[in-house]
Amino acid sequence: MTEFWSSTQKTRCAAELESTIEKAVGKTGLMLFVAFDHGAVISKTTGRGAGRIMRFVIGNLLIMKEMAKHVPDAGSYAPVKLNQLLADTMTLLDLYKKSHWQVAGPTFYQLHLLFDKHYDEQVELVDSIAERVQLLGGVSIAMAADVADTTQIERPSRGREAVAVQLSRLLDAHQIVIRQTRRLARRAAEMGDDGTNDLLVSEVLRTNELQVWFLSEHLVEVVGPWAVRHKPRGRNRLAP
Repeated sequence: MTEFWSSTQKTRCAAELESTIEKAVGKTGLMLFVAFDHGAVISKTTGRGAGRIMRFVIGNLLIMKEMAKHVPDAGSYAPVKLNQLLADTMTLLDLYKKSHWQVAGPTFYQLHLLFDKHYDEQVELVDSIAERVQLLGGVSIAMAADVADTTQIERPSRGREAVAVQLSRLLDAHQIVIRQTRRLARRAAEMGDDGTNDLLVSEVLRTNELQVWFLSEHLVEVVGPWAVRHKPRGRNRLAP
């Protein structure tokens, strides 16, 4: 990394700088700026092995340059983080279409329509997130193979799953999206990136929270005149 920074300092014009940066980035168009080995620090302070706990700071200086024209310092986080959110949203989108096609049982009609409605709403979010990445000077993730490599959402089985499993899987996926949306929204607010914050809170977060509510209501068991709610696992709750 020292050699890279030294070579950038020696460039005499913008064209030479861009050429130097392009030679340093990998196939993803990104480069590693720094790696923090938190596990090593914990091991030294506690005397016990903590495993490998790594934090990587990655990016592209050319993308950061373009983004900084819109939001100062936004280039240090927005392209990578928004692309992660985009990949997870696209995976959730596919989960809804899979569930829409494969749902079966007494609630088929209601869930068939609900899954398709949620799918359409997620399509709009995908477009909005991808456009925000592009607007800020980044390059949005697009191809299915790249999405599969990037998403944090667990891949479902190829065959049909029971309704309860479909609902639980969708709720888990929503929570992954909701947690990172909240973190990103707070970070965007701290950096004065009002456009990204508005997108995340007004569109992504509210849509996902509403969809979680609709899904959760299908896990309610009715016993006599009383409704006994299914208690989702901790990660399915709408916790901050």
